[in-house]
Amino acid sequence: MVAVIHSSSSLRNILNYNEQKVKAGVAICIDAAFYPKDPADLTFQQKLLRLEKLTELNQQTTVNSVHISLNFDPAEKLSADQLREIAGVYMDKLGFDGQPYLLYEHLDSGHPHVHLVTTNIRADGKRIALHNLGKDFSDPARKFTELRFGLVRAEDSKLLRAYKLKPVNAQKVQYGKAETKRAISNVLQSVIPQYKYASLPELNAVLRLYNIAADRGDENSRVFQHQGLLYRLLDEQGKRVGVPIKASLFFSKPTLKVLEERFVQNSGRKEPHKARIKNTIDLCLLYGQRSLPAFTGALKKEGIDTIIRENSEGIIYGITYVDHRTQCVFNGSALGKPYSAKVIQERCGLTPAYTGKSEKTKLEPDIRRAGDETTGNAFQHIRDFAEALLLPDSQPERMDWELKRKRKKRKRQKIQPD
Repeated sequence: MVAVIHSSSSLRNILNYNEQKVKAGVAICIDAAFYPKDPADLTFQQKLLRLEKLTELNQQTTVNSVHISLNFDPAEKLSADQLREIAGVYMDKLGFDGQPYLLYEHLDSGHPHVHLVTTNIRADGKRIALHNLGKDFSDPARKFTELRFGLVRAEDSKLLRAYKLKPVNAQKVQYGKAETKRAISNVLQSVIPQYKYASLPELNAVLRLYNIAADRGDENSRVFQHQGLLYRLLDEQGKRVGVPIKASLFFSKPTLKVLEERFVQNSGRKEPHKARIKNTIDLCLLYGQRSLPAFTGALKKEGIDTIIRENSEGIIYGITYVDHRTQCVFNGSALGKPYSAKVIQERCGLTPAYTGKSEKTKLEPDIRRAGDETTGNAFQHIRDFAEALLLPDSQPERMDWELKRKRKKRKRQKIQPD
């Protein structure tokens, strides 16, 4: 079972998303836990009002809506009663015991899954903390539920492969608004809340791996001047295709204003992970000079995609690293001069001013974590040791700072004349 948790500030949007699925005949509301009526006897407003009354008890908390999906292995055939029981146990172990929630069985995917709509505000007005909810509570709750009901574990590779996010194939998407929106939305809901990026170009570095771009438009355009944002499909050559979709039209509302708040938050969250990516880059270049394609290939084996930017003449002018293990995005220059496009080319034996299109590397979209693939490298133990030393709380970072300190100049003692 794979559990995915999203939080937002709009119960209405979450509820409307699921109710629209019901109207389209691809979802069923199978439970209204801790509601006074059965789901079939509840109107949209009654479903919403039960949860909104709780949020009114704590108006200081703006992120008060929780949307959870529980995804099961395609081979598992679960009845509505089983799904209700599974959801109840999971919610109790998650720390949401006694909280009212709506349970929807969705029928529009290749695997069984349910969606839960609830709030993190309790009847006494206290807030259920959402920070690290997935790691600290959802993972143990999921494992307990899997064991209790004999479900296929999330760690099972078959289930993970079935649930793995894939790049959008622009050629297979009909260039109509509905198809484009659905394809883009699936990627945005996974990338935007999970990755740590501090600018729109850094976010686009991740989205490009899935053939998507966030576009502000030209500086003179109406979209740009009104702080708007469009999402577009890209083909394999990075060219725009299909119908652009306004950010405000997506369920998760990934507008420029929302993203700018994330940019500020992510700037600090990325810092502890700089050491890991710098160390990996250094180790990839440690054992002799590599060509640029060999360098990016070595990083890919360590879970890091490299986005290389070239001008119209084929000259490389920028480099961005997407670390899927830590889910961090770093521009090369932000890591320091040794990791910038110019110096990386020099370290790969290239002369930056004369680098042509022949050196350009084609990046295969891939979001696999580094642990998903063994490299077979003879120096694996060296990498593991070096990486362990460079964890955020490790001693070597402190020692490195100490070594860089300037020695204090001793004050010369004045010799008193006899």
